[in-house]
Amino acid sequence: MNTSDDVPIACSNCFSDRGLRLDAERIGREELSGACPNCGATGFKKLPAPGVGALAHRFFVWGSMQRMRYGAAPLIQFNKHQQTSIDVAPWLAADVKLIERLLGVGFFLYEPRLWMIGEVEPLKDLQRTTKRQAIVDRVLSEYPERMLSPDESFYRVRISPSTPSDPRQYDSPPPASAGRGRLDSVRTPMLYASPDLEVCVHECRVRAEDDVFVATLAATKPLRLLDVSILLKEEGVSEFESLDMAVYMLFLAGKHSYKITRAIAEAARDAGFDGLVYPSYFSLLRIGQMPFQTTYGISHRRIPQYQDYEEAKAIPNLVLFGRPVSSGAVSVSCINRLILSRVGYEFHFGPTGA
Repeated sequence: MNTSDDVPIACSNCFSDRGLRLDAERIGREELSGACPNCGATGFKKLPAPGVGALAHRFFVWGSMQRMRYGAAPLIQFNKHQQTSIDVAPWLAADVKLIERLLGVGFFLYEPRLWMIGEVEPLKDLQRTTKRQAIVDRVLSEYPERMLSPDESFYRVRISPSTPSDPRQYDSPPPASAGRGRLDSVRTPMLYASPDLEVCVHECRVRAEDDVFVATLAATKPLRLLDVSILLKEEGVSEFESLDMAVYMLFLAGKHSYKITRAIAEAARDAGFDGLVYPSYFSLLRIGQMPFQTTYGISHRRIPQYQDYEEAKAIPNLVLFGRPVSSGAVSVSCINRLILSRVGYEFHFGPTGA
């Protein structure tokens, strides 16, 4: 028996904007019989009310997401309590009116809560050299230790190593290349790796013409790692005071954050850890998720029923201090040439402005 949430109210043919139309094709359902109740067309993907809502969120909210130095926020939101007050391009105007009518909503410029754009006190302190160490000390004391056992395999990708079959080629980079990554420094060489091979390939910026090799690695003894990839469950603090939010934003930020992440790595090494587990910068692209999702302005990382799902969004990378292959802490069990056979892109659309 169909419920109102199952009954189509539109189809992909109803939309004029090419991006909305293509997104409606991806979201909509195949229904071979029956005309669209809105436009009367047949043979197009149908959308019930929840599908139109998902389409509007995907296009206008996620599609207007703007990244800041730390954090991100959408420029547009919609709900049933406001009338439309945004300017839209001529080719989008009819579609906005259609969605307004179908869902009874209005589109408006979103004023994000300031934590979404980096107004997080521990994050602000990390950016101040005089206050950084106190927050780094908190990271070392509040995030858990994780043991990397010898039965866990992980990968290291190299582009055009001079001797591909030599295990030493898959150790930490030579001194001339030190200090370029998110966590390594001239003083501390580090081996970057991941249990997720696709993330390794992406982070190495592999191109079609590259000669690529991958080593399968394993620890030869249990290694102590500081795990900053987890969702830190905090009590009695808001997003503005959250260490979890600060670290999450830090590892989603660009190169301007590297001095801070290197300070965390140096402190972990000085504290006797063998390395770090940290979230890949490409985690959200790997799983196709919107960053910094909220409900009524509250981060999903702060809502208990969403926390396991939020934590699963982080694809873990590993960094091991020193030269663990040369020292014998890590063994190379296998080396293969890696052949790129196919590359695909998944994408969706958004408005050109607000």
